[in-house]
Amino acid sequence: MTLLDYDLAARRPSVSAFLARGPHRLLIDGEWVAPSSGDYIESLDPATGTILTEIARGTSADVDDAVSAARRALESPAWSRMTPAARSALLWRLADLIEQHIDELSELETLDQGKAYRTARFGELPGTIAQFRYYAGYTNKLLGTTIPTSIAHQPEGKQIFAYTVKEPVGVVAAIVPWNSPLLMASMKLAPALAAGCTVVLKPSENTSLTALRLGELALEAGFPAGVVNVVTGYGREVGQALAEHPGVDKIGFTGSTAVGKALLVAAQGNLKRLTLELGGKSPAIVMPDADFALAVPGIARGIFNNGGQVCVASSRVYAHSSIYERLVEEVSREADALSLGHGMNPATDMGPMVSMVQADRVAEYVREGVADGVEVTAGGLQVDEQRTFYRPTVLTGVRQEMRLMQEEIFGPVVSITPFDEVDEVVAWANDSVYGLAASVWTEGLSNAHTLTSRIKAGTVWVNCHSYFSPELPKGGHKKSGWGYENGAQGIENYLESKTVVTVY
Repeated sequence: MTLLDYDLAARRPSVSAFLARGPHRLLIDGEWVAPSSGDYIESLDPATGTILTEIARGTSADVDDAVSAARRALESPAWSRMTPAARSALLWRLADLIEQHIDELSELETLDQGKAYRTARFGELPGTIAQFRYYAGYTNKLLGTTIPTSIAHQPEGKQIFAYTVKEPVGVVAAIVPWNSPLLMASMKLAPALAAGCTVVLKPSENTSLTALRLGELALEAGFPAGVVNVVTGYGREVGQALAEHPGVDKIGFTGSTAVGKALLVAAQGNLKRLTLELGGKSPAIVMPDADFALAVPGIARGIFNNGGQVCVASSRVYAHSSIYERLVEEVSREADALSLGHGMNPATDMGPMVSMVQADRVAEYVREGVADGVEVTAGGLQVDEQRTFYRPTVLTGVRQEMRLMQEEIFGPVVSITPFDEVDEVVAWANDSVYGLAASVWTEGLSNAHTLTSRIKAGTVWVNCHSYFSPELPKGGHKKSGWGYENGAQGIENYLESKTVVTVY
């Protein structure tokens, strides 16, 4: 397979200028400051191994400074007494700036993470903008309630008036993953800022560039110093320090279930509030009456988009035995037709994995399955010297107990399994420690309602997969997380409720 290349000299001037500003420092209290360690981390283009720039290696000392700055900003009149309308205007201004720089940010995301440019430019960046605009409309709708009380003891001649108010939870640590860095950051920053919180953003050390550029745009938008802070570095250093820090009131995290469990332990010191979106192993059930014109490309996009590095990827497909062979053939054909290459090449359908480590991890799962009798009907190979590209892969003969079926691979690997009865496929779909998402492909209303009601997952799509929007709550059941992001529930994550009782 020939990989599509890209002329690095064709970078946008604004992208080249941003990269040349490195080594990039930390954003703390409205200033770009050097890390206390004096150390920097190389930021690599995963498609080529080229060093793009360097980012600061933050430490616990830097976390202390950032959290202190966020606390001061939280209590400063410049932020705490800002009107809801003014807070909304800042969020909207930030969205406008992201939109003005959408091509630059999309290119940075592609160079840093590897995804196809059109995925960033026409999917994730518009989604990022939508997050900030959606929550900009919430700032003046954080309503309390008045409560008629039945308190027996009431001073003679007096009345009781009781009500609730909503207040920001405090200083938020937003810890985001490497698969969709800017979109995941916006899903935490937008509601947190709308609620009046202050934030310390910790991006993945693999994909920090758009977070740093977002920090620049937040300053340009006019957010007061300390409201948005960005501390780059390793999870075991910066992430751990944020989780343990007594000055952090809330953690918003997206990532693996293993790290989510570690955050639970680290956060217990001051009983931090936690919102956790964790792993997934999403089933897609294809019924005999499915519209193949929807199902085949929908399933393929659900697993191969962004190289399968998507928490809700449709990695387990269960097809009714009457259409099983046809579905295997057509999904395999879709996989073989995808073009692999540098994400900035316009003809690229799928870029590299985020790193050689991740690509090797994907390859090991497939090798293990093949050794245990699994058949590869498409893909199944790493195809470059960098060992970061992995072909879109379709597997058959995967059994329920295999790691391929039970563990999150986070790569472009899908298993397709036949079923005969609805009870059988529901049991298989629910046979997982995860419960993040699922999809059902059917033209029958009865099938749709029956299956969606029985599948244990936070989101179930019918005749589509990976459909998101800021107003749609997103979260998981079982080991796929705690709480929901997006929609009204998304902003509640960053609010406390206070009851006030007065006698007058």
